[in-house]
Amino acid sequence: MSRRTLRLTAGLGTLALLPACAGAGALTSGSGSGTTIVVAVVSNPQMTDAIALADDFRAAHPDVDVDFVSLPENESRAKITASVATGGGEFDVIMVSNYETAMWAENGWLVDLQPYADATDDYDTDDFIAPVRESLSYDGDMYSVPFYGESSFLVYRQDLFDAAGLTMPEQPTWPEVRELAAAVEEANPGMSGICLRGLAGWGENLAPLNTVINTFGGRWFDEDWNAQLDSPEVREAVQFYVDLVREHGQAGAATSGFADCATRYGQGQAAMWYDATSMVNVVESPQDSVTAGHNGYAPAPVVETDASGWLYTWSLGIPASSDHPDEAWDFIAWMTDKDYPFLVADELGWERVPPGSRTSTYEIPEYADVAAAFAEPTLSSMEAADQDHTMTAPVPYDGLQFLAIPEFQDLGTRVGQQISAAIAGQISIDEALDQAQRYAETVGESYQDEQEAAS
Repeated sequence: MSRRTLRLTAGLGTLALLPACAGAGALTSGSGSGTTIVVAVVSNPQMTDAIALADDFRAAHPDVDVDFVSLPENESRAKITASVATGGGEFDVIMVSNYETAMWAENGWLVDLQPYADATDDYDTDDFIAPVRESLSYDGDMYSVPFYGESSFLVYRQDLFDAAGLTMPEQPTWPEVRELAAAVEEANPGMSGICLRGLAGWGENLAPLNTVINTFGGRWFDEDWNAQLDSPEVREAVQFYVDLVREHGQAGAATSGFADCATRYGQGQAAMWYDATSMVNVVESPQDSVTAGHNGYAPAPVVETDASGWLYTWSLGIPASSDHPDEAWDFIAWMTDKDYPFLVADELGWERVPPGSRTSTYEIPEYADVAAAFAEPTLSSMEAADQDHTMTAPVPYDGLQFLAIPEFQDLGTRVGQQISAAIAGQISIDEALDQAQRYAETVGESYQDEQEAAS
């Protein structure tokens, strides 16, 4: 096995400590005939919609049964990683991201999807938004394909801002956001000024927090893999984030993740929310949100950088251990095809169409009308989501809201737990970052040893 494979499999013991029940959330086709493929997904609104629409796929492929295993994000990551890394073979389609794809492709854990895509009429991988397509490629081929893509931005209640005489800057800074949170709370007693993730996890609270660290001038490692989590820049960023969510954020923020913030903001309990641009599927849905049609959108807040958004995509891949790759591709092609937005629109409405994946989606007149408020901010955020625009100092790793190294699933989860404890008031910021620094030093030293051996 490669060194990268060894690093990742070594962390599986820690991942196994996370809850990951095999059958939790499973939805089955129940027909009992033909080939059955098992599709492991994250239980988010877009995937809930896909599960609800899956009969359309079944009607077109009557010999293929589809069983879904839908789990919360942290549990889904742990279970999928453990299965794929060990060749477990439980799943035929897996939901992965631009964090895993290239690493897993290098390890031989994923099926190369480029030949399948090229052989599928009018599938057109060039239609995928370029930064997203590139982030899911290895040696020029796509090893997973995007279901939706996202950066991050700030949504706010335009109606409440107008009523209070408040104006959102075209490019807000984090100190300005803090001032606005205090002002809107004063004008709307009982409402949180902002919602921010506090739930521990490298894909939960560390996603927004890492962008704050970046724009404050911080980084996880310097170019020589010296850990930097106890640097003044990181301390200032983390202190700001924790203070903001404690002073102006939602109750119980330490256990609040994306789904909880989506619910709170959608129910009118918060005036702002900084998070993934894919939130529009919830906050602009009249069925799910009282804020639909009342929202304004601003770029991710900054401090020392020109931009501060992240780049992320939930995508679909086929584990190399799948016994049914052809049927798995048929399902993936159905869910990521140019026609899928029309199915979603017909059954659920245009505001529920998965965003940030295909450029052609933004050329559909009906979608353009619905997305008028958020389409341009979404695409602009994705285009600016690179280290040249969002970081102040060079780093030895790729990634913005994550580090594209195998150890980050474990390291990020451990650090996220420290930050969550600080938000809960269980430990101080200094205690959280001192422990986080020790975790990071262990990882950095392994890369330093590798560099020394190579030289």
